[in-house]
Amino acid sequence: MLTVQNISFAYNTTPVLKNINFTIEKGQHIALIGASGCGKSTLLKIIYGLLDVDQGELFWDHQKILGPAYNLVPGEENMKYLSQGFELQPYRTVSENIGQYLSNFEPVLKLGRIRELLEIVEMTQFANTKVEYLSGGQKQRVALAKVLAKRPELLLLDEPFGNIDNFRRSSLRRNLFNYLKRNKITSITATHDKTDILSFADETIVIHQGEILIKGDTYEIYQNPASYYIASLFGEVNEVRIKDFLPNNESEDTILVYPHELKVHASSQIKVKVKKSYFKGNHYLIEAVFNKKIVFLEHDSYLSENKEIGIQVSEELIFSRKK
Repeated sequence: MLTVQNISFAYNTTPVLKNINFTIEKGQHIALIGASGCGKSTLLKIIYGLLDVDQGELFWDHQKILGPAYNLVPGEENMKYLSQGFELQPYRTVSENIGQYLSNFEPVLKLGRIRELLEIVEMTQFANTKVEYLSGGQKQRVALAKVLAKRPELLLLDEPFGNIDNFRRSSLRRNLFNYLKRNKITSITATHDKTDILSFADETIVIHQGEILIKGDTYEIYQNPASYYIASLFGEVNEVRIKDFLPNNESEDTILVYPHELKVHASSQIKVKVKKSYFKGNHYLIEAVFNKKIVFLEHDSYLSENKEIGIQVSEELIFSRKK
């Protein structure tokens, strides 16, 4: 459905995106991840038609996507873009904002649609509240309902859960992606939060300094990260030498190990000294020193500062990550 062919873009003379190529099938949910400033938001704006590319072409369902140089009103009809700015009318109610672009010729259908969307974003009790009185997180949920109102074919989301309270974020995320799947709406989500990615993205695109490093199955990218940069986008990560964890192995090669993959083992000859324990709810993140380097591991209980502990990594993991 979406084809991006060799696009490049610069603000003035500063390159932002370079030779971007990928395709997305109808109904797929794609995560777009990368460090701040890597070009994620710019790419979403280009896909929606808000910016003109310096080179390359984009197609949606075989129709070329054109930017503001070709359209009096920028933006593609079959797409919706949720920016970090919300773009709501503060002096109108939540319901009025959500139903802004719905037809008034079928008032019963319009009202039913607004009620459905209010339930999805969990804002039913604020239906008649003016937007100016809402919190930042509530405004974000209203903006999300508004872009869903006309059932777009492609939904472009820029940090869609960034201002939403943690206790509500999980249920909203489930509600949204279940709705998108039921209605076969394609989505691209630019995010820094791995919980937006791991359970809901069919594929992930990793961008670094304006270039695509990899596009592929989300599970595979997480399980077998091709670089420290890629692994670090999912949280803390350790780069360790194979020979430090395998006896009689003199390889200088390194592998990437997530904190939950480093196990505390009392009889292990590999010793680290605890520097700090961070409470994470159902576990502690342990910061420790190993061979004069910081490593992170997870443990089910608090470990005191300067305590020496043994750690290990499974051989199976080592050989699966070894390049």
